[in-house]
Amino acid sequence: MPTTIPGTGPQAPAAVSAVGLRKSYGDKTVLDGIDLRIPAGSVFALLGPNGAGKTTTVRILSTLVPADGGQAQVAGHDLAAAPQDVRGAIGVTGQFSAVDGLITGEENMLLMADLHLIPRREGRRIVAGLLERFGLTEAAKKPASTYSGGMKRRLDIAMTLVGDPRIIFLDEPTTGLDPRSRHTMWQIIRELVTSGVTVFLTTQYLEEADELADRIAVLHDGRIAAEGTADELKRLVPGGHVRLRFTDPDTYRAA
Repeated sequence: MPTTIPGTGPQAPAAVSAVGLRKSYGDKTVLDGIDLRIPAGSVFALLGPNGAGKTTTVRILSTLVPADGGQAQVAGHDLAAAPQDVRGAIGVTGQFSAVDGLITGEENMLLMADLHLIPRREGRRIVAGLLERFGLTEAAKKPASTYSGGMKRRLDIAMTLVGDPRIIFLDEPTTGLDPRSRHTMWQIIRELVTSGVTVFLTTQYLEEADELADRIAVLHDGRIAAEGTADELKRLVPGGHVRLRFTDPDTYRAA
């Protein structure tokens, strides 16, 4: 279950806030006036099926597309008035890998350092530290095209951290990963938050939101259908449970 983090109560400073966000494409309404408030130093999960509007929300809050209506602040900056300041405070990892498979993992990281205008010596120091932190040092000199899916996702997030963002948007970061790689990614996300980063996570997986998030919002047909902690949301949904007891250890292991 998520760890309780000091300063994530209702009065904690908001890393991300939005009121009445709207977005349509043609005659299709994707977001129909959503409100969000994400305390700094927490994990917030936006949960919903494909087509619910999760990626559109991330794209708006990360300044990639404009909203049709509503207001939002990210890292204390108004999304419409100061988009460049927002970009300087955030990192984004999308559903699909941003890794260039034709160059090595280290070269991908150094490219990000150059894009952030980090001096070369400092960039190499930052890159070496992140490669070690994400368990990619041994593979650093190999073409990224040879990496497994889990390794590419770790490299994706490491690249996002080169600029030392205060807020990270992770759009379905574990989609397509095997269970072991998913659990590795969960541990990475937990470690990010302990270092003071705010994580905005989108996911289709109930288990993932339950494991990671301090607060969860359920997005359905462009609206927030429910919001709260995992325990609060579970209490909203009536249902039963089945309890199994085993006297034979072999039977338990088989089950």
